[in-house]
Amino acid sequence: MSFTGKYQLQSQENFEAFMKAVGMADDLIQKGKDLKGTSEIVQNGKHFKLKSSMGTNVIMNEFTVGEECEMETMTGEKVKAVVTMEGANKLVTTLKNIKTVIEINGDTLTSISDSGC
Repeated sequence: MSFTGKYQLQSQENFEAFMKAVGMADDLIQKGKDLKGTSEIVQNGKHFKLKSSMGTNVIMNEFTVGEECEMETMTGEKVKAVVTMEGANKLVTTLKNIKTVIEINGDTLTSISDSGC
């Protein structure tokens, strides 16, 4: 399965806990929880370019599955991370002790974050 495409975020589990864990201010968390973000993904083999937009905030990250990379968080902080694949439709990232699973089903993107890892 190719991840290439533009996706509207359908659901985002544990959004508030995730945003607090990455250092987002409470007022911005409240504004952001009602926004439906979009993600544009370009996949070339194991290499990905990911553009995430939420409101006026746009983040660009590039990574190769299984290799350490530097990723930008919603706060603008740069952190080291490794992205792995689970099955044919999930990308899994752990950064700052927060595991995030991005799952693609058709044209739907779901993001699940767990700060308990």
